Amino acid sequence: MGATIAAKTDKKATWSGGGEKPFGASYGKMMMWFFIVSDALTFSGFLAAYGLTRFKFIDSWPIADEVFTHFPFLHGVHAPMYYVALMTFILIFSSVTMVLAVDAGHQMKKKKVAWYMLFTIIGGIIFLGSQAWEWKNFIKGSYGAVQTKDGKILQFVKDDGHGAMHQIALTDFVVGEKGDRVAHTRKNGLWFESGETLSTYSLNQVVNSYSHDASVQIRIEKIDPATKQKIILSREEGSAYLLKAKQVVEGADLQVNEYGNPIFADFFFFITGFHGFHVFTGVLINIIIFFNVIIGTYERRGHYEMVEKVGLYWHFVDLVWVFVFTFFYLV
Repeated sequence: MGATIAAKTDKKATWSGGGEKPFGASYGKMMMWFFIVSDALTFSGFLAAYGLTRFKFIDSWPIADEVFTHFPFLHGVHAPMYYVALMTFILIFSSVTMVLAVDAGHQMKKKKVAWYMLFTIIGGIIFLGSQAWEWKNFIKGSYGAVQTKDGKILQFVKDDGHGAMHQIALTDFVVGEKGDRVAHTRKNGLWFESGETLSTYSLNQVVNSYSHDASVQIRIEKIDPATKQKIILSREEGSAYLLKAKQVVEGADLQVNEYGNPIFADFFFFITGFHGFHVFTGVLINIIIFFNVIIGTYERRGHYEMVEKVGLYWHFVDLVWVFVFTFFYLV
C-alpha cells in the first residue's frame, strides 16, 4: 500500500507541471510530435543513403545546374535552378501563412484563420503542380544522349562561338527524318506484345551525323576534379566510344538517365515523390480543416487546436523540403 502511494506521489511530481496536459501539450499535439520525429528519422535515412551513394559515384554524378534548367513559358532559355528556387519560396511562404492562421486561431478570429488557411492550401497546390511539371521535364529530357554497352552515357557538345563548349540536343545536329519509326503494338501486327518506346532518332542516324559534323564533340559522364566539369573527348576518342554504343536515350526513368548515373533518377523519383506525397496529404488535411473553420466547428469548441496540429505537420513538410532541396539541387 505504501509503495503504491509513493509511486503515485512520484508520478504526480514528475508531471506536476502539466497535470492532464504534460508540458502544456495536449494528447493530440504530443502524438503529432511523435509522428514528426519518426518521420524525420525516415527522411534522414533516405537522405543519408542518397549522400553515401553520391559520394561513391562522385566522379560521374549528374550536375544539377545541367539537369534542372526549365522555366515555364521560357522555352529554350537556360535558367538553371530558377524554377526550383521559386517552388521553394512558394512552399516556405505557405508556412508563413500557416503561422498566421495559427496565430489568428489563438485570437479566435475565424475569418482570418479561414483566409490564411486558404492561402496555405493554394501554396501547397502550386508546389505540387510545379513538382509534377519538374517530373515531366525530367522524364522527357532536354537533349538526348547515347548509352554504351557498359552503361556509360555519352552527351554531345559544341563550341558556342566564344570558346566555351555547351551541350546540344540531338535535334541540333542529327540529320534525317524523325518520328517515322513505329514500335510494335497490337494495332500494327503484334496482338499480345508492345514494343518499347522508340527514340526520336535511331542510333545509326546519331552516329552518322556525328561522323559528318566535325564541330560536334562528345563528353562523358565522368567529371574532371580540377574543372568540376564533365570530360570532353577528342573527335577520335568520341568515335571510339560510339563504337560501343547500345541505344539512344531521351529523358530519365528507373533504368536509364540521359543526364548520367541512373541511380540519381532512382533517388530523385523516390525521395521527391515521397515528399510530394506528404505535401499532397497535408493539402488534403488543410482542406478538411479549412471547411471545418468555415462551418464554425472550432468556434463552437472554443479553440483552434486542430489548426495548430496540422500547422506542425505543414512546417515539418516545409523543413524537409529545405533538406531535399539542399541535397538534390544545391550541393
